[in-house]
Amino acid sequence: MTSPLTTPAAPSPAVRWTPRLWGTLLVLCAAMFLDALDVSMVGVALPSIGADLGLSTSTLQWIVSGYILGYGGLLLLGGRTADLLGRRQVFLIALGVFAVASLLGGLVDSGPLLIASRFIKGLSAAFTAPAGLSIITTTFPEGPLRNRALSIYTTCAATGFSMGLVLSGLLTEASWRLTMLLPAPIALIALVAGLKLLPRSAREKDHNGYDIPGAVTGTASMLLLVFTVVQAPEVGWASARTLLSFLAVAALLTVFVLIERRSPGPLVRLAVLRSGTQIRAQLGAMLFFGSYVSFQFLVTLYMQSLLGWSALHTALAFLPAGALVALSATKMGSIVDRFGTQRLLPVGFGLMVIGYALFLQVDLDPVYAAVILPSMLLIGAACALVFPSLNIQATNGVDDHEQGMVSGLLNTSVQVGGAIFLAIVTAVVTAGAPENATPQAVLDSYRPGLIVVTGIALVGLLITLTGLRTGRPPQQSVVVAQSTVKETEAERVPVRD
Repeated sequence: MTSPLTTPAAPSPAVRWTPRLWGTLLVLCAAMFLDALDVSMVGVALPSIGADLGLSTSTLQWIVSGYILGYGGLLLLGGRTADLLGRRQVFLIALGVFAVASLLGGLVDSGPLLIASRFIKGLSAAFTAPAGLSIITTTFPEGPLRNRALSIYTTCAATGFSMGLVLSGLLTEASWRLTMLLPAPIALIALVAGLKLLPRSAREKDHNGYDIPGAVTGTASMLLLVFTVVQAPEVGWASARTLLSFLAVAALLTVFVLIERRSPGPLVRLAVLRSGTQIRAQLGAMLFFGSYVSFQFLVTLYMQSLLGWSALHTALAFLPAGALVALSATKMGSIVDRFGTQRLLPVGFGLMVIGYALFLQVDLDPVYAAVILPSMLLIGAACALVFPSLNIQATNGVDDHEQGMVSGLLNTSVQVGGAIFLAIVTAVVTAGAPENATPQAVLDSYRPGLIVVTGIALVGLLITLTGLRTGRPPQQSVVVAQSTVKETEAERVPVRD
């Protein structure tokens, strides 16, 4: 069959969304908004948290890393759990846990308890994110309706991230605790609305049992991978601890793959990854988020440490990118319908490469309108094109009862990509840190990191360009994304990408 993953959608008659359908989407968008808001708000508040609770720099790092560890390490399990136990149930329970953890995070008076609350929030987000995405993909039929819903949904992530930067700058002036408490009432409102609006979903039947060994090895491998990458810049990439940890990750992943190949009800059905469009979506997600989070990290350091800008001033500098994404929310669905994701992804990555490369021209006395603003607008346009397209491309052509699995896989790619590439860029900058820390020398040490960021986006461009190869057969196999086909049958079907 022809896959909508790679081709523009055929024109379809306009369909009016009911108020209940809008309400469902808004509840799911609220959860995605909270995930992104929480990630961006905590960074600005770290200095105030450290001063108030008397925490060291290494302890402060774990306020961020604890969330990443819980989120990135449990996404695969969260996605498959939504398929097996019911998306609505998993989403609402996890959202409730997120609200309670947010409340506790704003009330605790010790570093370890704060880190624990952050880990629990990351863990709950690892269940809400894939469950929410799979609710959308099973509620809205594949094609223009789903594309529009996904474009709005993914826009909420970028909007939450941008607003988090601004809100954290404002709230931290009063108290860092407000940045921790703010998500709680929003999550509670979304929870109450979700109880009334979210469609009920049946548990998957005939799933051949629960893949407990796969869940244990898969979760353990992801947790150890994220932990190792987060710690590597501090303990050293070539240290025995880091090398042994990576070796253990490789061993766990090998065992996980062997288990999944033999399991009658696998946590991740590996045949899904035989689709070229699926592979490009997963790799694109890693490279897209990895490059952006690294860019944001370096630019924040540049603006606050070298230029002396306040947290709020820095947040406002990033705002045009987020605003551009938010303004494009209602239009992206029709753009994807017209051009298809395989055309939009290279364009988006191309804009991202140009935006990063343009930022390399900054100096110690930048003209915002000449260099920084154009870079932000280009990167905002890139995010508006790439993020919705990746979500649409990864979830189209997949059976409803496997949407949670694919959603968890995509979110895992995003989080692992962010952790890995941020650690790499940090290591590059640290390696070039000058002994004589003059402002110009520090800026020069940032440039190799920015070059690496540009290179990461360039790799993403090259990978997505492979989807534009001409002369391909008109039919593209998506049989591997259909769970109704037995593994032995799928192996006999030639897969083209």
